[in-house]
Amino acid sequence: MQARVINKVQGFYYVETISNEVLEVKLRGILKKSNNKFNCVVGDLVELSEDKSIVKIYERKNILTRPIVANVDYMAIQFAAKEPILDYERINLLLLNVFFQKVSPLIIINKTDYLNEEELNLIKHKLFFLERINVPLFFISSKEKKGIEELENFIKSKITVIGGPSGVGKSSLINILQDSHILKTGEISERLKRGKHTTRDSNMMKLRAGGYIIDTPGFSSIDIPDINDIEELISLFPEFKNLPSCKFLNCSHTHEPDCNVKNYVENKNISIDRYNFYKRVLNSLNERWNRYDK
Repeated sequence: MQARVINKVQGFYYVETISNEVLEVKLRGILKKSNNKFNCVVGDLVELSEDKSIVKIYERKNILTRPIVANVDYMAIQFAAKEPILDYERINLLLLNVFFQKVSPLIIINKTDYLNEEELNLIKHKLFFLERINVPLFFISSKEKKGIEELENFIKSKITVIGGPSGVGKSSLINILQDSHILKTGEISERLKRGKHTTRDSNMMKLRAGGYIIDTPGFSSIDIPDINDIEELISLFPEFKNLPSCKFLNCSHTHEPDCNVKNYVENKNISIDRYNFYKRVLNSLNERWNRYDK
């Protein structure tokens, strides 16, 4: 029988079957002996034996390490339009990390009820670059329940990890989106008469429209990822792709003549803010790489 791991607590795994039954199970055989925190994680599709043990982990399409979760469809990055102030630099840094982890990002701007029309239009203008790099953008108000249905329809039947700074209304949004009948770990244990466990990994909360959402505290504190070289950095900027070739094959898109990235920036086909962010990241990485070489 196939199931999905929706929670993990001190060696106990909670899985949901295709019939929506939640079971508490454990690993069996070589999976148990390997004692590796990545051998079976939240989000995994698994095969259960007749005695309800996990005997097989199906191939993953991806795996994140912070939080540890597999088979993610979207990484939602949530900010507030106001209170706290919208940090565009942090948006770009989080996008860089999401692209680095090979997951599709989406941006959520909450608290639109705090804005007048002029302020909202200014944010839309500053985030217009998202459309050009195919990153979905949702403006919502959890307080007024505006924009929720559009977001809900987009992520239904998907696995979405959500992160962002404190104070942006992430918990309020999750409470709106999730199935009110979802059982917490303690309640599952009590129902199954197994006793409660304390330490827990990521928790997949079922969405009322179908699919799951996973909270990731601390995601906003992520720094520049462990990028190996400039080619890898360039690959994490979708707007640099599919452009005419620059004059130099190893163009860094900073100081070289006849650089098409710079030409597109000058012609406003690439966001100047995004380009300046790219240069700041490259400078930081050059310092890091130089330290490694010493």
